[in-house]
Amino acid sequence: MAFPSLVPTRRGFDAGNYPVKTFKAQSGAEVRILYGSKRTGMQIELGYENIPDTQADDFITHFDEVLGTYNTFSLPSAVTTGWSGAVSALDASATGNQWRYAEAPQVTNVRPGRSSVQIKLIGAL
Repeated sequence: MAFPSLVPTRRGFDAGNYPVKTFKAQSGAEVRILYGSKRTGMQIELGYENIPDTQADDFITHFDEVLGTYNTFSLPSAVTTGWSGAVSALDASATGNQWRYAEAPQVTNVRPGRSSVQIKLIGAL
């Protein structure tokens, strides 16, 4: 099963950074070394508010199928729906990365048959 193709009601994104190591001399001079050409440490938080429990269950099923935080996966285009900027800015796969879970999906039952789900993902090479 692929990551559920639902449009999130909330999205937060941390673009990460390029792998850089900074060395400082006693004089205050600074040297930076770039160790790669791809951004690392990207994070995305997705919120799905008031969705049917059957759809909330899809996230838990997907978490189980990718063995929790172990395996990586791509995100469907629905995740970036509503973002008017460049989709590649929010998509780890545009930089050669994929996503993995940072933690298990957090499911909150808001009323009978309806739940809210919070997902935290990390970009992985």
